[in-house]
Amino acid sequence: MDQTVLFRLAVFAVLLLVMAGWEFLQPYRKGAGQSRGGRWVTSFSLMICGAALNRFTIGAGMIIAASYAQERGWGLLPMLGLPAPVAVLLAVIGLDCAVYWQHRFTHMFHVLWRFHRVHHIDPGFDVSTAVRFHPLEIAVSAAYKAGFVVVLGADAWAVVIYETLLSSFALFNHGNVHLPRWMDHILRGLFVTPDMHRIHHSAVMVETNSNYGNILSVWDRIFASYIDQAQQDDRAMRIGLNEFRDPQSQSLVGSLWLPFRHDPVSTRQKNNNRQG
Repeated sequence: MDQTVLFRLAVFAVLLLVMAGWEFLQPYRKGAGQSRGGRWVTSFSLMICGAALNRFTIGAGMIIAASYAQERGWGLLPMLGLPAPVAVLLAVIGLDCAVYWQHRFTHMFHVLWRFHRVHHIDPGFDVSTAVRFHPLEIAVSAAYKAGFVVVLGADAWAVVIYETLLSSFALFNHGNVHLPRWMDHILRGLFVTPDMHRIHHSAVMVETNSNYGNILSVWDRIFASYIDQAQQDDRAMRIGLNEFRDPQSQSLVGSLWLPFRHDPVSTRQKNNNRQG
């Protein structure tokens, strides 16, 4: 288990450095909203808080769930008796579909949105946004995924592969970078790209409630949540949530307290009309 954690950390660290370097050399969006400073302090502080909470709660929950289910022959995949490589591939695809719905649920249900909006209040969009999550949302997400690991009967290697892909794509998809249009079009046929996911961080609520995919883009197409192009130009698009642009909300303490704050009137009105 320690080796898998070290492997995932190594992949994460390398990709973080690669994406940060790419953004530094060729930033796609520029301006005040993209300044690092306080944004990066808040995002990476939240990441540390989430890692600390998971370390002492359900951090290894998915691996434990996989081992527990495997020892007892639980889950859909063991019942099919598939070759190991096929079972691993189907487990990765199944987990990605489950996490697509988890993400969508955080936009559909207000109690979940209160925590998930910590991710969306970032007024910029870059690799640091990928790690900006409330620690309690991370813990709930880990429990949710562990449950699906048992349902699928996914083995430990499938879990390691999926979690590594998930964190890698998160860093890539939140990058302040831009692919040539032809390349983005080809990749977007199967995978989520930065241009596709940037729309999900738009301040326009109908765009916020779209493009929920994490690794595979096909779920958004299948479940009718895909938007190909934002209303505004990519570089002019307003990112974040308009109600929480104040310095208090953007701070670490403000972000941790955000789920428990009284909603601004405008947020309540928008949430009354929130769509999945």
